[in-house]
Amino acid sequence: MPAALTTSADSVTPADPVEPAEATERASGRSAWWRFGLLVVLLGACAGSLLLWSPTDLLSGGLADRLPGYWFAPLFTLVYAVGTLAFVPRPALNAVAGLLLGIQQGVLLAVLGTTLGAALAFGLGRGLGREALKPYLRGKVLGALDQRFTDQGFRSVLVLRLLPGLPFQAGNYGAAFSGVRFLPFLLATAIGVVPTTAVYVTAAASADQPGSAAFLVSAGVIALLVLGSLVGAWRAYAARRRARTD
Repeated sequence: MPAALTTSADSVTPADPVEPAEATERASGRSAWWRFGLLVVLLGACAGSLLLWSPTDLLSGGLADRLPGYWFAPLFTLVYAVGTLAFVPRPALNAVAGLLLGIQQGVLLAVLGTTLGAALAFGLGRGLGREALKPYLRGKVLGALDQRFTDQGFRSVLVLRLLPGLPFQAGNYGAAFSGVRFLPFLLATAIGVVPTTAVYVTAAASADQPGSAAFLVSAGVIALLVLGSLVGAWRAYAARRRARTD
């Protein structure tokens, strides 16, 4: 047979098969982003649901009169928690708790609702969002924050809850995307939200007595919290401006 028509079996090189580990990694990455997309859809649905209902209106609209007493506290806590998932500001929910329940019961149920809402947000963020965002936590700043939350979870979350002006929901999902464990997150949240919750609940509960010590003290603390938030926002803005000019 002519040499031009001969082919050597050694010259035929089959296509390199896809490595199993690489294929698994790609599939895992796609799955993580699908879960993250589901998280975005769920949170958008929660926020959009406020067009159809209002947690504050439901809590203050005669809910106690329409339910047996033993159902009111659990339902109040659940509605409060879902309200935080729907991005309702906690001061508004705390004000309703104070107006409707008074100081003692209002603080108790508001803290329980806050903690339950944080637990739900943490579960959603950790289960649906962390894997997709984990590769972006390897930078110098984000990586250091992630490591701090991983190593000092309770202390970090407690400081996060005590800082004025930081959105509650941002703290929930920021912690969920980090390496902090669930139990330290939950305990630090339950403890850390007590001061601000008590202040807003007390202010609302004593609003009909504007000359009372409870109202004056709580209103003064709220003013300090607002001032602290404005100062913090201004310092962050100034720091960004300096970073751009350097």
